[in-house]
Amino acid sequence: MSLSLAERLRAERHQRFVGRALERQLFQSALVAAELPFHVLHVFGPGGVGKTTLLREFVRLCEQAQVPAFYVDARNLEASPDSFLKAVKAVMSSAPPELTGSSRQVILVDTYELIDRLDDWLRDEFLPQLPAQALIVLAGRHAPTSAWRSDPGWQAIVQVVPLRNLSPEESRAYLTRREVPSAEHQGVLEFTHGHPLALSLVADVFAQGQDLHFQPEAAPDVVRTLLARFVLELPSPAHRIALEACALARLTTETLLAEMLGLPEVHELFQWLRSLSFIEAGRSGLFPHDLAREVLIADLRWRNPDWYTELHLRARTYYTSRLEQTRGQEQHSTLFDYIFLHRDNPAVRPRFTWHESSTLLTDRLREGDPPILVSMVAAHEGEASAQLAAHWLARQPYSVLVFRDGEGTAPVGFVMMLALNQTTPEERSVDPAAQTAWDYLQNHTPLRAGEGATLLRFWLAADTYQAVSPIQSLIFIHFVQYHRTTAGLAFTFFSCAEPDFWAAMFNYADLARLPEADFSVGERHYGMYGHDWRAVPPMAWQALLAQREIAASVQATATPEVSMPLMVLSQPAFVEAVREALRNFARADALRNNPLLQSRLVMEQVPAQTDVAERIAVLRQLIQSACESLQSSPREAKCYRALHRAYLQPAPTQEQAAELLDLPFSTFRRHLKTGMSQVADLLWHQEIG
Repeated sequence: MSLSLAERLRAERHQRFVGRALERQLFQSALVAAELPFHVLHVFGPGGVGKTTLLREFVRLCEQAQVPAFYVDARNLEASPDSFLKAVKAVMSSAPPELTGSSRQVILVDTYELIDRLDDWLRDEFLPQLPAQALIVLAGRHAPTSAWRSDPGWQAIVQVVPLRNLSPEESRAYLTRREVPSAEHQGVLEFTHGHPLALSLVADVFAQGQDLHFQPEAAPDVVRTLLARFVLELPSPAHRIALEACALARLTTETLLAEMLGLPEVHELFQWLRSLSFIEAGRSGLFPHDLAREVLIADLRWRNPDWYTELHLRARTYYTSRLEQTRGQEQHSTLFDYIFLHRDNPAVRPRFTWHESSTLLTDRLREGDPPILVSMVAAHEGEASAQLAAHWLARQPYSVLVFRDGEGTAPVGFVMMLALNQTTPEERSVDPAAQTAWDYLQNHTPLRAGEGATLLRFWLAADTYQAVSPIQSLIFIHFVQYHRTTAGLAFTFFSCAEPDFWAAMFNYADLARLPEADFSVGERHYGMYGHDWRAVPPMAWQALLAQREIAASVQATATPEVSMPLMVLSQPAFVEAVREALRNFARADALRNNPLLQSRLVMEQVPAQTDVAERIAVLRQLIQSACESLQSSPREAKCYRALHRAYLQPAPTQEQAAELLDLPFSTFRRHLKTGMSQVADLLWHQEIG
């Protein structure tokens, strides 16, 4: 006997159905129970998450159990009691005669959000009139209203099921059934996050027989369809911008939204975002469903790349300001937000866990920690490395950050950031990593007085070692936080067991591969990366990462050539350059070859690619400010007056400058010499951080 078209459709739909084992089991157990464990099953989730598909599967289960199921799609109704009652009566009248006498009945209402105005009527009038053996399934975008939860009677007989994306395993199973090449599965999962509609649409693209590598920007029809599912209609252009801003930021607050939109008041827009089915509210702000974020960003990048760049700039500006205003854990969370802006770059995305873990505590070393940390190193790197960890734990216990479990007791990972400039030759000689790092400094960029160098010597999670994990991501956050808050930091070394794996991300972060500083412990070889903060100071580093933040490919992350490389001066050379700059202060042309123009002192104050004239202006301002600061002390004010008359607003000769100050020439020269030394000292301390 041939199948009817309806039966063929049901068979094809079931063939492609994957996952939802818990939801199916819950429904089926209620279906066959002697007494219903609940009378209302409320399924909710964002558009395209598979609510309709699940309801069709429920109908199939009803058919197998010979229980009448009456499916009502609210898209075909008006939001009125009469319209709803007519629809229910219509589907009931079409039921097969052999099922009409069943005591158990199921009514399934799809797209319930379209008739949410009937919520009170359904709960208070319609549903209480149904037989005790009737099971009602409501499926919509929104969670049940508070009235369902506050009524003790309904509390006991309503089962709420939030519908989530498919798991990675279920997603791969679906893609396999749809004959999507296995080599493409990971890329598809990174975009879809297991969202059923997205998986289906991407599979349709491959079903067209094209030999392709899936990229969201190259499939605008997929993105457009998904966007329509998430956003039915937008009330105004401001609402669209608010949605785009929310997609870019890790967490959206009213303050951030106001900054990104350039509006003084955004409360109504924030509340509108909060009401959307695919927007969730966390402890620190709003965030969109993972796929909604991907779709909104892909659409924006494809449709309006200039505005995408502008929104990134506004968010970055806000976070930069917050980083200057915050300390400790608050600054730490802001860094998570800041680094989240880099998630679109393929060099970063797969090597960072983007959800800040609320179950991990960052702490200093405690009395009982060293043996536990040493055993962690031994488990992953062997006894020889464990002995070196014990060596440094005894000598620099303050260099260690420990990550503890949710109870704040047991260590689950740690990072050791050794201050190399505080080590002795004897201490370094014990450890090949410290020795090769120190030798590299001596051979290439020796430390100057007041400068420091740090070696990330050990970093690991107890379970996953140096693999991508929440602890590894926390370590990278602390690396950024450390270089921002450590005065005089000149160089950072970063050792790792798998240097090739981290190459793309470390290159993105401007950490150079330093094979000369590689080392071995026992039979195991380790790679070294490094960054010279004197060559690329923090401000220039942030500007570089800002350029890479919105890059669409790994190739776009190469370090750009700079028009004027930074010059690392020794203290005597720096002092002489300051003296020369003072002597030529009034002659801009004479300052063009001053080495201070290439110093960290000046380059931290200017954007990349700034021309010489602008650097000269900055240098003169720095010198003038240093001179004027001497006026705050009566003893040093006389030195300022000598500098002012000799260099800032110079008299024709120094003899005349002494006469204008009514000083003997020898006294004037003494004040001038002292003032030059004080200004050089002030600027030197700025140079070394």
